[in-house]
Amino acid sequence: MLSAWIVIPTFDEAANIAALVNAVWLAVQAVRGVGWSLLIVDDDSPDGTGRIADGLALANPAVHVLHRPVKRGLGAAYVAGFEHALAAGAERVLQMDADFSHDPADLPRLLAPTLEGADVAIGSRYMAGGCVEGWSAHRRLISRAGGWYARSVLDSRISDLTGGFKCFRADALREIDPASLSVDGFAFQVETTFRAQALGLEVVEVPIAFHERRAGHSKMSAAIAVEALWRLPVLRLTHGR
Repeated sequence: MLSAWIVIPTFDEAANIAALVNAVWLAVQAVRGVGWSLLIVDDDSPDGTGRIADGLALANPAVHVLHRPVKRGLGAAYVAGFEHALAAGAERVLQMDADFSHDPADLPRLLAPTLEGADVAIGSRYMAGGCVEGWSAHRRLISRAGGWYARSVLDSRISDLTGGFKCFRADALREIDPASLSVDGFAFQVETTFRAQALGLEVVEVPIAFHERRAGHSKMSAAIAVEALWRLPVLRLTHGR
């Protein structure tokens, strides 16, 4: 049976995490021949997300929790989660947000291309068939501009370079070597995809509907956006083909 791990970083997601885990479990149970594990990576959330996650793990042995003592950022949380999943024998590693912006029902669709030979599958808001729901026109414009900037600087064909809903073959993830990345947030998502392309891995996009978060507050900050502005040109110089 194929081992697939879903990595979900959390920080102050107490209002979402229990419902999300239940929705994820419901979505993946219909996929035959796959043994699923779900890893919550919590950065010592002040709102008790970690304690809720521990309760979920007690109720379901396929749910695991990785506690980190301080908030070190999204990129570092994903790296810790990826390393844990790979060490546990994962053959596929998926990543998603904890706030329902990524629909758990899309997880089987994201896994499918990697079962057919693709190295990386990305849930895309901006390819044909994809969409964004619940965002203001201003926020849509900022997201589109960020994506255009990333594609232009990196000369990439990927329509949603900033997307964070992904599935990796384990060998592809090891080749990308996320632990060697030095960026966070928006730029971390871009770099993992760009590095996969630069390595010649097969990257495919799957259209998804991206939703406004169900509860809580966005963790995106001006500092993360500014970091991306100067990190991406450096990325092109160091890893460009």
